[in-house]
Amino acid sequence: MIKCIVLEDEKPAQRVLQKYIEKTPFLSSQGVYESGLHIPLSSLQNTDLLFLDIQLPELSGLAFLKTLKNPPKVIITTAYPNYAIEAFEEAVTDYLVKPFSYERFFKAVDRIRNQAALERNESKKNVFVYTDKTFFNIQIEDILFIKGEADYINIATNKREYLILDSLRNWNEKLKGFNFLQPHRSYIVNINKIKKVYGNLIYLSDELKIPIGKTLKAYVLDSLKE
Repeated sequence: MIKCIVLEDEKPAQRVLQKYIEKTPFLSSQGVYESGLHIPLSSLQNTDLLFLDIQLPELSGLAFLKTLKNPPKVIITTAYPNYAIEAFEEAVTDYLVKPFSYERFFKAVDRIRNQAALERNESKKNVFVYTDKTFFNIQIEDILFIKGEADYINIATNKREYLILDSLRNWNEKLKGFNFLQPHRSYIVNINKIKKVYGNLIYLSDELKIPIGKTLKAYVLDSLKE
């Protein structure tokens, strides 16, 4: 469970974040504050994630962040896109511009969850994805392939496909330690599901074929040999 604090002075924005947090199975709210000066130090020390607005009374969000010696993970939530460079210089994890959808919120917090799992050196056997206003629990071993489609990815299993707002790059990180490879800029493939490789195609079945990028053939063959 990821413990989080909201630092936001606008009531409508507070309600949106609280709603999104309550909707997300792996998040737990530790409090909502309108000023960084009101957050107890003990609460900050025991939280994993801070949702941080920039325009705040008394002390701006970024100014407050700079006062923290060991800050938690930070996701900026602001109506102002022009502070992004300064925010990322403070090593924030993500920068959400209001109004943002739940899908965009989930993408940001899922990145936090993935980072936490890597830091603990834990390998999950399942992953939650959000699509069609529903959370789905997917067993990683059931994934056939993942295809990138613009700002979305399509996760294919034998049972169905899941179209979610995310990137192949993020899922390459998420699937480290599992038997997956990227044979093409638009695909990630479960090595355990490969039936054969012939020419520049990976066969998951006689009908289901995944292309191999022109410069990636040697990498694919080396990965399979290992």
